[in-house]
Amino acid sequence: MNSPALSLSRQAVGFVAWVALCFAASAVGALASVNAGAFYASLDRPAWAPPGWLFGPVWSVLFLCMAVAAWLVWRSGSDPLARRPSTSVTKPVALWLFVAQLAANALWSWLFFAWQWGGPAFAEVLLLWLLVACTIVAFWPFSKVASSLLVPYLLWVGFASVLNWVLWRANPTILG
Repeated sequence: MNSPALSLSRQAVGFVAWVALCFAASAVGALASVNAGAFYASLDRPAWAPPGWLFGPVWSVLFLCMAVAAWLVWRSGSDPLARRPSTSVTKPVALWLFVAQLAANALWSWLFFAWQWGGPAFAEVLLLWLLVACTIVAFWPFSKVASSLLVPYLLWVGFASVLNWVLWRANPTILG
């Protein structure tokens, strides 16, 4: 439900702010990924590993979906501290959980690409998956659409977790 207290201009500003936050997190991860294409190409990869060029477009769409999801929750209801009957999670808690998963998302690129730490990157991507799953659950009472927009992200992070594991195990001298 839209809040009658949120004007159209405030909703627009909120949307831009959520998009900016999501793409700022993306940019932090991208800083660690400057040489990701060459690094990824140098790894021994399984036949099912996607080509390097695919990651940029996929992540761009996922970050946009994340921004829309956060915005939908942010603008839902009139009382920011209100709890939905089906949950004990407040909207600020749900949104802080969202921000935490954004930070974890950005950290993974540093662990894997910049520092080339396969094991810690794998542990961290599992934490990221858990944070995304918890965010989906926390968003559900506020906006089922927002929650649903994060499902492809959860699936991609799950796939990335498996790929991280396989790459780490197949490249012990590089990702030791």
